Amino acid sequence: MQPLDAGTLHLVLQQARHGDRASFARLVEHYYPRALRFALQMLHHREDAEEAVQDAFLRVHDNLARFREDAPFDPWFFRILGNRCRTLMAKRKRHHETFEYGDVPVDAASDAENDIPDEGFIRDVHRALAQLPSEQREAFLLRHVNDMDYEEMTIVTGAKGSTLRMRVKRAIDTLRVVLREGAIHE
Repeated sequence: MQPLDAGTLHLVLQQARHGDRASFARLVEHYYPRALRFALQMLHHREDAEEAVQDAFLRVHDNLARFREDAPFDPWFFRILGNRCRTLMAKRKRHHETFEYGDVPVDAASDAENDIPDEGFIRDVHRALAQLPSEQREAFLLRHVNDMDYEEMTIVTGAKGSTLRMRVKRAIDTLRVVLREGAIHE
């Protein structure tokens, strides 16, 4: 599949807003890889990430007619996806709090490890990202992986620009330290 340029994406969005199923399918094809990468980095669990992405696309489908054509689509979409990820993280946290010692599945930790590429530095970056608090990880991913500006990020997260700048800075500082320590321990 060829990526959609800005003009084609706008046309596809208009057609999808008017109920064209093929256009919505193109929209899903276009955003799915980025959405899944974002959700995997946020949740560190493939099934949860796939569920979050699927839920996000369902919500987009159900609310696409209300999307303003003059607004950028990326922040709107990633706000919905980010909300789904946060909901699943909260659900998972509540679920883990109800586990009693000894009830933890043996392979629970292996899910996240299976989604990490087995390539030196990239693997180290994925592991370092996993150590960030979720708000810093989300801000870092939106800024440096999804290439959003701070105005778009405020739409996605609802946080102020200054807060997001601080989260990104702290994420970078933490990543720098974690990656440096990882290099020392090897």
